[in-house]
Amino acid sequence: MCSFSFFHLQDAKGNDVDLSIYKGKVLLIVNVASQCGLTNSNYTELSQLYQKYKDQGLEILAFPCNQFGAQEPGSNEEIVEFACTRFKAEYPIFNKVDVNGDNAAPIYKYLKSSKGGLFGDGIKWNFSKFLVDKEGKVVDRYAPTTSPLSIEKDVKKLLGVA
Repeated sequence: MCSFSFFHLQDAKGNDVDLSIYKGKVLLIVNVASQCGLTNSNYTELSQLYQKYKDQGLEILAFPCNQFGAQEPGSNEEIVEFACTRFKAEYPIFNKVDVNGDNAAPIYKYLKSSKGGLFGDGIKWNFSKFLVDKEGKVVDRYAPTTSPLSIEKDVKKLLGVA
């Protein structure tokens, strides 16, 4: 993942993560929240998508964010427990980040500069999604209201799955 390997990230347990471990994988990067109206459908479908394609090379990277309606107020531990217990999330959950503003995580600055949204670069709400190909190129951006299963065809195309 040429373009991603320089990002310094921490997972929700505080471990350093080098994004180069995802080289050659298709990534779906999502800013998540536990108390949003979109939480149930998104977490449910993200888990379904992950179960279906993780063995073919899909990785979902979840970034908790509390910038929208303060809908992710919990600690990293609480967030992971919520996602893993309630929605069987098996994909990586990272340290809580800002996705907008001066303190936005560098990975989000990169994602937004690669694929501006309909109304500019800013992330508008929880569950905005970025699809990244195996070479680390951001190929698409989806609105919070776009259901994860509705982008399955795009994921399959990048994975090369018929």
